[in-house]
Amino acid sequence: MAMASSSSLHYPLRQSSFPNCPYLPNNARFRPPLRFPSSTIRASSAVALEQDLATQHNQKLEVELFACPVCYQPLIRKGPPGINLPAIYRSGFKCKGCNKSYSSKDIYLDLTVTASSRDYTEVKPARTELFRSPLVSFLYERGWRQNFNRSGFPGPDEEFQMAQAYFKSAEGGLLVDVSCGSGLFSRKFAKAGTYSGVIALDFSENMLRQCYDFIKSDGTLLTTNLALVRADVSRLPFSSGSVDAVHAGAALHCWPSPSNAVAEITRILRSGGVFVGTTFLRYNSSTPWILRSLRERFLQNYNYLTEEEIKDLCTSCGLTNYSSKVQQSFIMFSAQKPQN
Repeated sequence: MAMASSSSLHYPLRQSSFPNCPYLPNNARFRPPLRFPSSTIRASSAVALEQDLATQHNQKLEVELFACPVCYQPLIRKGPPGINLPAIYRSGFKCKGCNKSYSSKDIYLDLTVTASSRDYTEVKPARTELFRSPLVSFLYERGWRQNFNRSGFPGPDEEFQMAQAYFKSAEGGLLVDVSCGSGLFSRKFAKAGTYSGVIALDFSENMLRQCYDFIKSDGTLLTTNLALVRADVSRLPFSSGSVDAVHAGAALHCWPSPSNAVAEITRILRSGGVFVGTTFLRYNSSTPWILRSLRERFLQNYNYLTEEEIKDLCTSCGLTNYSSKVQQSFIMFSAQKPQN
């Protein structure tokens, strides 16, 4: 039967058998092409391509999301996928370069250089250590942050909307909220649903614990793409060019080295990525000269900069398209990593 079927394929198709098809000999140069509905092909191909690209994006996000703070090699992850809190908590991470291991402590992933140290401890400057205090961490959203309006800060809701306007080109990407404190803005970014993932990052263990407490009180945030990471802003645990947006709210003046921090932010931003920050100005263009020297003397414990210094800092670190908005001692500034 197999041979009969095979041999029958060599007989020409007769017009009597298929009246609508003309007879064509086997050696004919012209043969009618096979036709399929083009719309069907385009639709099915588009769906398949979209699914494939989505899968590739998710896989890439999983592989390249975190990097070792020691050697910047990508971390190999073992555990459930996703960057939500339950998935991160049940995952282990190991550097494929130096074999250093990282895991979740309590409710955050510790990606500091000293994460696995037993005896060594590192003390940061007083302005940084202050926010590691359990008391200050507890009070931050319970009165501390509210006092910022005396210096011209518009308030969290308006500041969030201002930042969102700057981040318009980064929608759908990964946002890292560095020096997030108790996660005031991290939670807002996550709830907005504008980004594929939000990383709330801070050096203070107690600030991250406060952030987790606020997340627990809002059940909708536990399953969103929001992760808590402990890290040093001068040694960010991300691969170069892997982040779409970086936010730093009321943070720059607390950093031990603003230049190192902004250089790190530039490194992790993708081409075209956006950095938005707010801070207190040492003084602005309308501050009387007699008050400028007094402010410089009494504000020496913090890195309060001027408008010109912040712009120069961003430019020196390779960022472009700088813009800012100033209100009394408050400044929100934005800069972008150049397009390749």
